[in-house]
Amino acid sequence: MTAAQADRAESRAELQIDRPTVADGAALWRIARDSKTLDLNSSYSYLLWCRDFAATSAVARDGRGEPVGFVTGYVRPDRPRTLLVWQVAVDGSYRGRGLAAQLLDGLVARSSATHRITDVETTITPGNTASERLFTSFAERHGAGVEREVLFATEVFPDGPHDPEVLYRIGPLSL
Repeated sequence: MTAAQADRAESRAELQIDRPTVADGAALWRIARDSKTLDLNSSYSYLLWCRDFAATSAVARDGRGEPVGFVTGYVRPDRPRTLLVWQVAVDGSYRGRGLAAQLLDGLVARSSATHRITDVETTITPGNTASERLFTSFAERHGAGVEREVLFATEVFPDGPHDPEVLYRIGPLSL
């Protein structure tokens, strides 16, 4: 094992993945802001998300219990076996260690136990190759197909020019 592999293994062992709490909202907002790739929601929305959607979201904590990554999601009301993943973000100092994949796998497994999830959806802005790789490799790990279609075209956004959002529909999952 190389020193880099040992460091990654040690850092994974220190990490704990669980449900977010309202107290995590500020840290999730900061991680999203610092990602420079996510659409940043208001700090209030992260607090609400940690309160109302904690069961379908996950947070990774370092050895001190501080959030270093998260996945937010919800079960679609009209498709109760579909988990829509809203945002995935990892603190810059923890990127490149497979944490986003670990968070996503853990969240889907936990959500499946409660909601019998068979499909995952997410939207990805064209050109976000990190997210494209994350969700494509997730589908491969879980023996699922991937369908892509434009969910929201540029012209439907009321706040001016916006990249289209491409819906990734992944399923059925082999969990």
